[in-house]
Amino acid sequence: MVDFDVVELPEADHVAVGDAAPEFTRPLVGDEYWTDTSLSDLDGPVALVFFPMDGAFPATYVWNEIRDRGWGRGDTEDVTVVGVSISSPYEHKTFVEERGMEYELFSDPSAEVGDLYGAVQDLDGMMGIREHRPAVFLLDADHVVEYAWVAAEWPDFPDYDEIEEQIHRL
Repeated sequence: MVDFDVVELPEADHVAVGDAAPEFTRPLVGDEYWTDTSLSDLDGPVALVFFPMDGAFPATYVWNEIRDRGWGRGDTEDVTVVGVSISSPYEHKTFVEERGMEYELFSDPSAEVGDLYGAVQDLDGMMGIREHRPAVFLLDADHVVEYAWVAAEWPDFPDYDEIEEQIHRL
């Protein structure tokens, strides 16, 4: 039995296939350190994964799935997989360590990057608190959006098989 309500979210006005990916600079956190990094600093095709704050069950579920599928490794090694959430660099560092992840995560506490991509929602029942809704944008080597998925309800998860097919096409 599900112990939470499924909530329909307002329609997202997000970046679409064919759009240039909006540029941004934020702390990019790995397992050892973080540094201010721009999207344009990332090489090759990019899988940009927006997710709720660290510790929320959807964040854990999304990153466990990506880790277990090995995105950015093996036959998908040409794709740089990075996440974006409102969590601080300190929270990201702990999350990366606890999940045993080999991915890096952008810290966007103000949700401004989420706004640029149209992947933000008000956190239910918390006035003035916003977080990223689950979303995946696949960017080609020139950072043009080749695939876009943004959650339409809470909780909602991407079609991982469909995204893997799209990754192989990049």
